[in-house]
Amino acid sequence: MPTDPQRSRTMAAVRSRDTAPERKVQQWLKAAGFRVQHDVKRLPGRPDFVVPAARVAIFVHGCWWHGHDCPRGARIPKSNRTYWLRKIHRNAARDRRVTRELRAMGYSVWTLWECRLKRDALPARLKRAIEKRLARRDHS
Repeated sequence: MPTDPQRSRTMAAVRSRDTAPERKVQQWLKAAGFRVQHDVKRLPGRPDFVVPAARVAIFVHGCWWHGHDCPRGARIPKSNRTYWLRKIHRNAARDRRVTRELRAMGYSVWTLWECRLKRDALPARLKRAIEKRLARRDHS
């Protein structure tokens, strides 16, 4: 199926790693004092961030690419609809599978959505969860 050259250039420019939302989360984690690993290839799904000591895996998802239920995630492309809808469906199915696999390995799995990263700080619930898991480890 022929593609629009402008669309091809646009899609080729989309980054899969070190995106602006990922950089923002990395800054938050560092500011909170957590030791993190970035883009961890050895774990299922290649989490964007892992706090190894707490066994916390963090994914930073783009709303459109992963089928989030926000307005941005609900957009449907005008061209090649079937392809993109299948792609997004496969991404979401893979995300569910990876989450199950990581949880079976003892990880707490967190997904941070692009649309919700407008705040200026690490989500308080995530920060507390990491601190709680670290404290539990220290008391073992």
